[in-house]
Amino acid sequence: MSREEAYLKMLESTAAIQWNISMILEAKAVEAEKVKEWTHHHIHPRAFETHGDQLKESLTIHETIVELLEGMTKLENGLCSNLKAVLDTGEEEESGGGLGSLGDLGGLTDGGLSFGEDDK
Repeated sequence: MSREEAYLKMLESTAAIQWNISMILEAKAVEAEKVKEWTHHHIHPRAFETHGDQLKESLTIHETIVELLEGMTKLENGLCSNLKAVLDTGEEEESGGGLGSLGDLGGLTDGGLSFGEDDK
């Protein structure tokens, strides 16, 4: 299998994974809406003996949401490294634009968006 074929298979697999992730996120959005409705009806001061108990329950719900987001972020970072491998041509870009800017996905992987300030 040639390098190009391997990259193509990698991109096809990444696209399939991204589609599955979108399905998971869609299901999670429906679930989150149900959880929101449940919490609006059950997490109120009258349902708990102390404010501390109410706070503990709220924090447990938030921790679950944060764990989900962290897991999805790790998965997306792994996919991003695959895309970087495919897009990296191995050539140093001498000018400030062109295809070389795709090698780092427009600065998205380096902690933020690049608006061209660093090129000057």
